Amino acid sequence: MARGIYVLVISVNNDIRVNVGALGGVNFEKGLYAYVGSAQRSLERRIERHFRKTKRKFWHIDYLLDNDAVKVLEVLHKEAGKPDECKIAKKISKKGIPMKGFGSSDCKCASHLFKLKDYQFLREFMHKK
Repeated sequence: MARGIYVLVISVNNDIRVNVGALGGVNFEKGLYAYVGSAQRSLERRIERHFRKTKRKFWHIDYLLDNDAVKVLEVLHKEAGKPDECKIAKKISKKGIPMKGFGSSDCKCASHLFKLKDYQFLREFMHKK
């Protein structure tokens, strides 16, 4: 698949504080999170990048995933254009708590990272990778 939207389902195994680039220090409570991203070219490579520990930190998510208490549990995806990234973030925001400003510096969304109780509802509009 060349382009699309993806959701990383993330487990944070302890309460942690992470320095997230320009956002500064951000507290993350132990629990489940969903991060919405997009790749308009090379979706597979973008997702693979998130699993690498050695990389230049470019996106907010890079800082979070670098923490040893953080693990990607599942990747969901959907073939779609860039505008759908914010539409999906808005859907998730109805069920989750937004981490203010995270991953949304290039749009008007409150966030692209959400703390969730569970993520099964994501399967209604996303596919398992």
